Amino acid sequence: MTPLLRASSLRYSRLIPVAAFFFIAHTLVAQTPDTAKSSVTSVQVDRASSYYHYGLARLYEDMAVNAGRSDYATQAVEQYKLALDADPNSRLLQDGLADLYFKIGRIREAVTAAQDQVGKNPDDIEAHTLLGKVYLRSLGDMQTPQSGQMLQLAITEYEKLAQLKPNDVEAHLLLGQLYGLNHDSGKAEAQFKAAQGIDANSEEVALNMARLYSEQGDPKRAADVLNAVPVDDRSPRVEFALGASYEQLKKNKDAIAAYHRALDLEPDNLDTERGLANALLADGQLDEALKVLNGIVAAEPQDAQSQIHISEIERRQGHYDDALKTLEKAKPLAPDSLELTYNEALIYDSLGRYDDATGVLSKLVADSAHPDGKYTDGEKANRSIFLDRLAIIYREENKTVDAVAAYKQLVSLGGDYVKSGYQGQIDAYRDAHEWKEATATAAEIAKVMPNDHGIQLMYAGQLADTGSAEQGIALANAQLLATKGTPDERDSHLALAQIYTRLKRYQEASVELTSADALATKPDERLYVAFLRGALYDRQKQYDLAEAEFRKALAIDPQNATVLNYLGYMLADRGVRLPEALTMIRKAVELDPQNGAFLDSLGWAYYKSGQYALAEENLRKANERINTDPTVHDHLGEVYEKTGNLKMAVAQWERSMTEYSRSLPADADPMDVAKVQHKLENARVKLAKGGTAPVKQ
Repeated sequence: MTPLLRASSLRYSRLIPVAAFFFIAHTLVAQTPDTAKSSVTSVQVDRASSYYHYGLARLYEDMAVNAGRSDYATQAVEQYKLALDADPNSRLLQDGLADLYFKIGRIREAVTAAQDQVGKNPDDIEAHTLLGKVYLRSLGDMQTPQSGQMLQLAITEYEKLAQLKPNDVEAHLLLGQLYGLNHDSGKAEAQFKAAQGIDANSEEVALNMARLYSEQGDPKRAADVLNAVPVDDRSPRVEFALGASYEQLKKNKDAIAAYHRALDLEPDNLDTERGLANALLADGQLDEALKVLNGIVAAEPQDAQSQIHISEIERRQGHYDDALKTLEKAKPLAPDSLELTYNEALIYDSLGRYDDATGVLSKLVADSAHPDGKYTDGEKANRSIFLDRLAIIYREENKTVDAVAAYKQLVSLGGDYVKSGYQGQIDAYRDAHEWKEATATAAEIAKVMPNDHGIQLMYAGQLADTGSAEQGIALANAQLLATKGTPDERDSHLALAQIYTRLKRYQEASVELTSADALATKPDERLYVAFLRGALYDRQKQYDLAEAEFRKALAIDPQNATVLNYLGYMLADRGVRLPEALTMIRKAVELDPQNGAFLDSLGWAYYKSGQYALAEENLRKANERINTDPTVHDHLGEVYEKTGNLKMAVAQWERSMTEYSRSLPADADPMDVAKVQHKLENARVKLAKGGTAPVKQ
């Protein structure tokens, strides 16, 4: 709109004299193109009357806006109408009345007036702008059909505005945002690039493009856009967005640096501090994260989310009682928080209070259930987390039937949850050494989903593990042939590599890993190949080569708990660089405190370091969680023997031999079995003689 005397330029407390106001209005109206001259020549125009009523209309409008009085608003509308009676074709008056309707909340009349004006003057920028604003305000809940209609109307208006004002950055930005809401990322990107072409240094353009790329699942591109903004020109918003992009990329140290720069520019911004705390938490800097979170809670005691994160840190640091107390403080602030309740269950699990943990999780599952079985994507994601953790705890308690029942509920969610639910059932049966049931379940889902390559590869692995090696390899090779030249080809090579590794066909496994590595395009894909190759070398006792591969994986993701645990255990088992091994395994346990395999590694590393009390403590915890693992029983037997508890050592070695007898061939190395048998026999002889001294190894 031509910059007229805006309401914001007047203040009720110091009004411009009416005569002067009329003079200004007369001048401004006279400068505005009179559509009556070009479109309708038969209408008699009374300019003096029009100017008079227009001046009064603007005066009442300003008073209505500043004083908030409806009677002034009514007077303003009446004066606009009188002005239009005197000059019916004045675009300025028609736009002004429509805009007034919008300001005073008479939206329907604003739309009608603006649409009428557009009908008369299709290129009226002010009328299109007003309609665009009305539709934007009316979008509301994007899940309703009416909002979808409003979105389309808004897009239409801003498409017109972008056409009428091709060099207007804001028009292109708003249109791009609307296309984004409409899930048309290609058109959205085109509009943002058009805005960038107009103003290459626009912060809003960079932020909008980054947000679009982030929503498309391309945080690297988002980070590149934001990084293109010179450091000296970056605002706190740009640095904050850059930190969020780095978090998505799992570049936690870069994210931390970006958040710190944002705080240097805008200290005490709580949103930025929350981002910093999350990045520190993801980077494993628990003490630093705790400092930031405590500062946030001190500034905003009602911040339940930060208190939940504090409790998470306390849990990961092993301060379980403190973690529970922190959650108790947060409960009144967020009584309906699913995350809070879920974290409470994790603490109970860490404490070995399995009944309490399953009770909390069962209630979460029940409370989140819908009788009709219909869920939003977010609700499905939450239920899958609750059901998966509930099933894991049941597996820790050797309650295989209950675990399978929980996984079946996961299957009922449909989509990708079908696969994860069946995989969970198979894992539960494998934990319990119920190989027949595991294979039958794998065969069942393979029959139901014959065209799903992931399912077929899972079945192939199960077949190879349970005595049908050639059948499993043939099925995996069939998937490789079917996926040739597609993104799934890499998964087929990886599945074959794992099958060959477990069958001790190491050369063939290496060939498959090389093929998979050639197809890896993302860091996490290269990490997984390096991890599997490290495990392959470890099985062949080529420890230096194995370590080099694990180091490659950690260079990609230093916080990968699985890699940290494997490398730490490999070093500890050989008695090599024990302090470093302990540091790695502690970090893995810190990242996943409920993981029985990690706890076993930690206990064994303490044993190798001569710290027998800590070794026993962690191995007992591991035994509680994975008590069908023969290696855990062997390790615990070693600790008991070393500390003079020979009867308990014998009991653990006997249990180890029992579990070895029920294990798959790939998991029962004959040399390991022979060692346990030898220790058991020696211990029995020693007991028969009444001895208590340590058994010779």
